[in-house]
Amino acid sequence: MRTFSLLRDGRRHIAAFYLAGEFFGYDGNDRRALSAEAISNAKILVIKRSVLTVLAEHDKDIAGRLSDITSGELARTQGCVTLLIKTSSERVADFLLNIADRSPKTKNIELLMSRAEIADHLGLTIETISRTFAKLEDIKAIARSGARNVKVCDRAALERISTASA
Repeated sequence: MRTFSLLRDGRRHIAAFYLAGEFFGYDGNDRRALSAEAISNAKILVIKRSVLTVLAEHDKDIAGRLSDITSGELARTQGCVTLLIKTSSERVADFLLNIADRSPKTKNIELLMSRAEIADHLGLTIETISRTFAKLEDIKAIARSGARNVKVCDRAALERISTASA
């Protein structure tokens, strides 16, 4: 899934990508600032906020999980703000590490999103995404097999690149 907004001039900003099993859309507001779309085949389970609220009042585990989800969304939003000061290489490395950490196989990741979607998420151009992937492959931080399969070969190198300006 991806959540996104369209700017007045027609540009698209992708706020976040969600992988299988991840929870999204719980923000406590009636008005939605973002739209959501599936980027691959997906089954969505919709749970009314009122039902979650009642469940959380009676079940500490559910209340704790909702708190964790809210904290995770806040951290994701703070991470997006930090992207504004990062270079393109730092943004792409950070993105790959984030997807790897959330994927079942942390070394071999399938990018369900297109290069254009990654660009819209990171505030970069498709060409910059492609050049940066090629640079990361040249230094053997990643290896690509096909357009959407990426192997993290040197996590430490990605981490160094990701935090270079931190």
